[in-house]
This record gives sequence, C-alpha cells and structure tokens, in this order.
Amino acid sequence: MATNIGMMDGAYFVGRSEILAWINTTLHLNLSKVEEACSGAVHCQLMDSVHPGMVPMHKVNFDAKSEYEMIQNYKVLQDVFNKLKITKHIEVSKLVKGRPLDNLEFMQWMKRYCDSVNGGGLHSYNPVERREASKGGKEASKKSAPQPSSTKGSTAAPRPTSSHARRNSNDVASTVNPFNQSAKAPSKPSTSMAAYDEQITELKLSVDSLEKERDFYFAKLRDIEILCQTPEIEDSPIVAAIKRILYATDGDASVVTEAQAMLSLDPKEAEALSPIAEASEEKSGSETQKRKNILNTDVDAAGIITLSPRQRLTDASDVHCSGSPLMTY
Repeated sequence: MATNIGMMDGAYFVGRSEILAWINTTLHLNLSKVEEACSGAVHCQLMDSVHPGMVPMHKVNFDAKSEYEMIQNYKVLQDVFNKLKITKHIEVSKLVKGRPLDNLEFMQWMKRYCDSVNGGGLHSYNPVERREASKGGKEASKKSAPQPSSTKGSTAAPRPTSSHARRNSNDVASTVNPFNQSAKAPSKPSTSMAAYDEQITELKLSVDSLEKERDFYFAKLRDIEILCQTPEIEDSPIVAAIKRILYATDGDASVVTEAQAMLSLDPKEAEALSPIAEASEEKSGSETQKRKNILNTDVDAAGIITLSPRQRLTDASDVHCSGSPLMTY
C-alpha cells in the first residue's frame, strides 16, 4: 500500500484528462477541471470508496464555498488518514486556493493510493447513495446526472398531413429558417472559448511548475551560501571558488574559469581573488590609514609636551616676531 510516493514516481506523470475520467467514473460526477475538487469533499468520498464506512459522509460538505467550509472537509480527511496511519501531508492552505498544479499533484497521489488498495476495486460501491448523506450531496448528484430529453413529441403517433398543410409548413420553414441559422451561429465562439480555457489552464500549470522549480533551486543556493559561511571552512580555496560563482554578476562568462584557477592557487592567493577578500582589503587599508593619522597626531602632541619652559618661550617669541615683521624695539 503506497502512502509515501516520491516526486519522480510514475503516479505524478498521469495526465489531467486521465485523472478527471477516473474521478467521474468512480464517483459518477461530471467534473471538467481538477481544481473543482478543491473543497476536499471529492477526496473524502474517494477514500470512502476504497475504505467503505471509514469516512463519516454526514460530515462532508459537497456545497462548501468558503475556505472555512473547505477546511472542515480536510479535517475529516485528515482524521481518516490518522485512522489508517497514512503519513501523507495535506497542504490545505494551497489546495483551498484552487491552484491547478497543487490540486493535480494531490489528486495524482490519491489515484495512486486508491489503485494500490485492493487493486482499485470498489466492491459494488454506490457513490450516489453514499453521497446523499452529505450536505449538498443530492445537488452534486443532480448536476452530474444526464439531462433527460423531452419525449413528448416523439411518443405521439404521426398524423397524416395534407398537401395544403405541407405547403404552409414549407412557407413557415422558409421564413423561420434564417432565424434558426442566426441562432446556431454562436456555437462556434463557444468552441473557441473552450479552447481558450484549455490554453489558460495549461499556462497556469506551466507557471505554477516554473515557480515551484525556481523556489526549489533558490533554497538550494541559499543553503550552499550558509554552508560557505561556516568559520571552519570559510577560508578554504574551494569555498572561495564557490563564492566567486555565487556572487558573480550576470553575463560574466569567465567566472567558472576563474573559480577553477583559484583551486590551483595557494590559499592566500585564492583569498586575494575572492570578491569578499577584495572588500575586506579596502576596509583594512582605510583603517590602517586612520591609525597612522592618529599616531602622527599623538607624536606631535607628545613632542610639544616634552619641550622645556625656555624652549617653549623661545618658540613663542619666534612666532611672535615672525608674525610682526615691522615691530621695532
């Protein structure tokens, strides 16, 4: 029985059309999108189909519209998982948003699990009868049921028509025909709208997949950066080379070559090529210059303090004389 399924398992490569066909066939529903099952009620009944009587269907709400009502359905599902000791994590906050990719992945897991239980056999399971105990279950069954066509005209016996009646009916048909043709014209736009909806759904799936992949690799790079900042290995040549690649600007094609060259150099030379080392050298140089200025000031002050009183008086008189060249005695 599969409870923990890896992301590279074949279950996650099942197409959306196959998933929808499986749901509609198993539960006698008429879903057109996987995200229509985001309320959690469908998941609860799928578990009920493979474990009859395990799910309290009277607590399931097929008419859930708000996130609060949907969360109640997922609580029922989580209780069933706990009873069956299923360790699959349910990402409720993502599923209730109705995002296509998240709902597709969870439904793919559901199909894989249901197929692994007794070979996917339902043992004369009646989904419509079980759904009637749920809130909104009858309405869901009515929506999925095929609409009966009107047979009032077909059951009546055909009446013989006279030539005059046929002539009048042809005249009426000729006048009504243009209106019928204009009424049938909008059927083409409806087909194109369905195609646009299909494209929009595919684009949403693609965007969600790209965002998930981006976040995955960004988290990996962040982990590498934190590891490189460990004090025990921060000064090693290989860490310096890794930092050179991490902090390289866009369009720098030679960064890999420079990083490889850093591995063949001495640790001091490699540290000198590191972008962090360059910044630290500039900082240390400015601090050294500040220390020299402070030291010179201290030496000048110490020299003034060590002069004798007579030397101080002589220096003061020299300054006084040089400042007033026209003064006479």
